[in-house]
Amino acid sequence: MQQIDWIVLIGTLLFIVLYGTWKSRQQRDVGDYLKGGSTAHWWTIGLSVMATQASAITFLSTPGQAFHDGMGFVQFYFGLPIAMVIICLVFIPIYHKLNVYTAYEYLESRFDKKTRTLTAILFLIQRGLACGITIFAPSIILSAVLGWNLIYLNIIIGVLVIIYTVSGGTKAVSVTQKQQMAVIFFGMLIAFLLILNYLPLDISFSKALEIAGANGKMDILDFSFDFDNRYTFWSGIIGGTFLALSYFGTDQSQVQRYLSGRSVKQSQMGLIMNGLLKVPMQFFILLVGVMVFVFYQFNSSPLHFNPAAVKDVKKSEYAGEYKALEVQKEAIDQELAATQISYSKAESDAAKQTLANEIEQLNNTEKQLREQSVAVIKKANPNAETNDKDYVFIHFILNNLPRGLIGLLLAVILSAAMSSTASELNALGSTTTIDLYKRNVPGKRERHYVAASRGFTLLWGIIAILVACTAHLFDNLIQLVNIIGSIFYGNVLGIFLLAFFIKYVRSKAVFIAALITQIIIIYFWYIDLMPYLWLNLVGCAIVMGIAILLQLFFPKKNDAEIILSEET
Repeated sequence: MQQIDWIVLIGTLLFIVLYGTWKSRQQRDVGDYLKGGSTAHWWTIGLSVMATQASAITFLSTPGQAFHDGMGFVQFYFGLPIAMVIICLVFIPIYHKLNVYTAYEYLESRFDKKTRTLTAILFLIQRGLACGITIFAPSIILSAVLGWNLIYLNIIIGVLVIIYTVSGGTKAVSVTQKQQMAVIFFGMLIAFLLILNYLPLDISFSKALEIAGANGKMDILDFSFDFDNRYTFWSGIIGGTFLALSYFGTDQSQVQRYLSGRSVKQSQMGLIMNGLLKVPMQFFILLVGVMVFVFYQFNSSPLHFNPAAVKDVKKSEYAGEYKALEVQKEAIDQELAATQISYSKAESDAAKQTLANEIEQLNNTEKQLREQSVAVIKKANPNAETNDKDYVFIHFILNNLPRGLIGLLLAVILSAAMSSTASELNALGSTTTIDLYKRNVPGKRERHYVAASRGFTLLWGIIAILVACTAHLFDNLIQLVNIIGSIFYGNVLGIFLLAFFIKYVRSKAVFIAALITQIIIIYFWYIDLMPYLWLNLVGCAIVMGIAILLQLFFPKKNDAEIILSEET
């Protein structure tokens, strides 16, 4: 990195931290600290909701996902607009009517304290883990690519977020996320335009799309009922809807974003904005990854994108074997570039089809070489991380972007990490304060609970940094975060749906059903019974089914008890 990149990177991050701290410097009570005084406009809510979900993992992993597997991952988000409509019609009016600080407060009024506590604890477990991963994700990749110390990176990202989140609460998170989303959108657009500019002169955008399509990267919709396929139209519409309902409707990191709205209408408009923009945004990020693939059809790419793994194998006794694979790949890269040029100039359908078959064969050969390289890397270091999807985009950034823009794109990645982490810490602190601490330590002054919220936010920030420092890279980081959520979200969503719609089911049945369901879902995930998206639907169905069945065996309350319970 050049000096100008460091200036852009450090300047951008410092501006965000200082701006957020300054804009939220006055916090009078719990309402100001946890709900931002309920003054947020719909566009602030919409951007904050998007920024909370769009972590650094989104901008590191998603382009790599598209590079390897194409645009099909966008189907994962198809259920999101449906979920936004349902949340606007059902969840938001109830939360605003009850004037709650957290989503789980409602569960005590509908069921009892232990159900509220259980649900809050499930949230704290899964969000605490996810928060550590959102710090760890950019750290592990930047450390491997740039040679920066992993532990120091985890601490730096965590501390920057803690500074303004602890000092300013929800308002600090919301105001900084507007700046972060501006940096993110601008940076990704610049990267996309530069990729197109780097393609050969006679390769237009339409021809680039044609090349991507010929290589199977533009296969967006999969209507098959293949249960083993993670991303299909049906898993996106059904499983994705339940995941989005759970995440946006019951996860405090998102609920807290729209609880800060000045009215029901402002909160609803913010979520509708997210529903309208989220799928196009993810489509665009995937398209960036596809264009990176097209770029590497005309330019040499590494045999393996993880530099740490490559470094290990080149220091081992298998260095010669790996070098031989690199030589073979260089030859294929040259042949592939020439064939792609011929394909772009071909006029007849027959000629294009012949060249497309040659390109497919060359790409399959390259894929086989990559698989062989993984085997060599594993022989050199059995513990090496051989999945390189998360390293594709950062490799392109560092090796192809001009000075200054490298710093901007790194600022994009770190801004995304900070925005999602800030929301998560804010939600973890507020849930711990309201759902666990305040309920057991009532009667204190507002200033005491604001101080408690700051203290718990700081504590969760330290825990997140510790999780980040002890984490390990999984198959794909963006999948990992969604897997963690899917293990818990279906169960929590089922509890809320029982609370909203199945009025005769009481607290004891729900509490027992939730415990049983969580054990079942963890077991299903452990034995890999189904794609993780379906865990949301299955978990929701199981907890609702068990609770309804249990209620049939429990003695019913009389009408007076039911009325009294509902009034409290």
